[in-house]
Amino acid sequence: MTTVELTRFRMNPARVDDLLATHSKMLADFADDLAGLLEARLVRLSENEWLDVLIWDTPEDLAASHTKGRDPPIVAFLATIGEVVSDEYGELSTQTEAAALAVPRSEAAELARHIDGPVFLPDDEGYAKECAAYNRNRVMEPALAVGATCEGDVRSAIRFAAERRMPVAVMSTGHQVVLPACGALLITTRRMTGVTVDPEHRIARIEAGARARDVLHAAAVHGLAPASGSSPTVGVVGFTLGGGQSPLLGRTLGYAADHVRELRFVSAEGMSRTVTADSEPDLFWALRGGKGNFGVVTSIDVELFPVARFYGGGLWYPGDQVADVLHTWRQWVPELPEELTSSVAVQRLPLRPELPEALRGAFVVHLRIGCLKEAEDTERLIAPLRHLGSPLCDTIGEKRYSAVTEIHMDPQDPLPYYDRTTCLRELPEEAANVLVELTGPESQCPLANVEIRALGGAFDREPSAPNAVSTRGIPFVMFGFGVGGPEQGETMRSHLAGVMGGLEPWATDRRMLNFMSGDEATTREEVRRAYGADRYNRLARVKRIYDPSNMFRMNHNIRPV
Repeated sequence: MTTVELTRFRMNPARVDDLLATHSKMLADFADDLAGLLEARLVRLSENEWLDVLIWDTPEDLAASHTKGRDPPIVAFLATIGEVVSDEYGELSTQTEAAALAVPRSEAAELARHIDGPVFLPDDEGYAKECAAYNRNRVMEPALAVGATCEGDVRSAIRFAAERRMPVAVMSTGHQVVLPACGALLITTRRMTGVTVDPEHRIARIEAGARARDVLHAAAVHGLAPASGSSPTVGVVGFTLGGGQSPLLGRTLGYAADHVRELRFVSAEGMSRTVTADSEPDLFWALRGGKGNFGVVTSIDVELFPVARFYGGGLWYPGDQVADVLHTWRQWVPELPEELTSSVAVQRLPLRPELPEALRGAFVVHLRIGCLKEAEDTERLIAPLRHLGSPLCDTIGEKRYSAVTEIHMDPQDPLPYYDRTTCLRELPEEAANVLVELTGPESQCPLANVEIRALGGAFDREPSAPNAVSTRGIPFVMFGFGVGGPEQGETMRSHLAGVMGGLEPWATDRRMLNFMSGDEATTREEVRRAYGADRYNRLARVKRIYDPSNMFRMNHNIRPV
């Protein structure tokens, strides 16, 4: 439980420079006494009154700082500067943080003069729309939202935050929102949608707000393809920084992050830099897999591939066949060539008109196929799946590469949902039986989707320029979600925990970062396990160099060493 400590104190206005100059040094000097401190901010309440805001990871961390027999280090320090009026602490809430960390309208107006895009305070019209995420259950409540239109806007926003010691959150489409960003400055990048294709060198430059469908269409004009994911509406930059698992090209070519050649990046100081394997090898390694922990990536240059068509789609079998389908699939997958990628999902589909009629409101098992071989070869490979019977729906066939997102048919419109993930080191008969028990026709499971994606092949191979992707060598990733608002949150979370917990005997500690929800990896040790200890430790050393104050922490946070 995150805890806030609010120390109100008065001081002579003439000593403001002393306060600002020594506050950060004091935090560094007492670092050992302040383990678990996530944020320290000074807020000026009036000419001579200030509020020192400390946000702690847990109540135990705060308690440890209040060593018996003496004042906490920060309170003792403030007493040397002025008069401590009060020192209060309790559970961090939206109300306490909004009150303590509000941005004065005059300061927001000053920032707006340096920004081409819009700037929103919480009571402004348009604030809620600007902060809305794809997952409607993940409500963003920043102290200030900036709609960036260009890299210059990002620089100005970060410098504004740095001057005020505000954390910074970044959002494109909001498919993955970890924290509500209370007290933070939120940079939205959805207006930065540029995609430029260099067909001669097979490179695309993709801005921070571009979605998968934007890149798919731009590349297809030239008969080229990116290593894109299963959803057409996901933001490409965030998808790539988290690794980026393709349902078609991945087993042949690896993760999307493996094919980044250059990144434009704005650091915690508000400085732009171009990052490549040669210019800044440690940062280049960390950004590709370390998600948004180091700064704001404003564009990436990625390789494209001469793939215009593929053979694939989906087979949907009735849900009461889940045991037969799952056991057939798990025995079939290990023998596949790298050109074929597959996954299986147990689904309880909604009554939606965009679905094929046979699938509306249906309980089904969905087999997904993406193959780079010719139709005849692919059909020979998938024959064991067709022998399962007559599917309710069959969309397998030859397709343009730009239709790659039709393999999974992920929902495109925003919706409220709860989700969890895990990774499996194996999928033996016992594990499949547990999954059938937890999601099958007798389970009363309300989850809309529980899926297992087969990895392997090039996903296991390090690229020529290694990166921080956490899941190499893991054969399966598992993901589930349930649709419903806050009133259904307890039910959905309980079933998700039951499904993931049921497969725990076959799970790994490491996780695929792009699938992790805000309910997962909520502590430093859990994040360390998700990356793996050695990888996390190296990332933390890079973090110390590029974001020593942990400005970018509204995420599955890597804390600086």
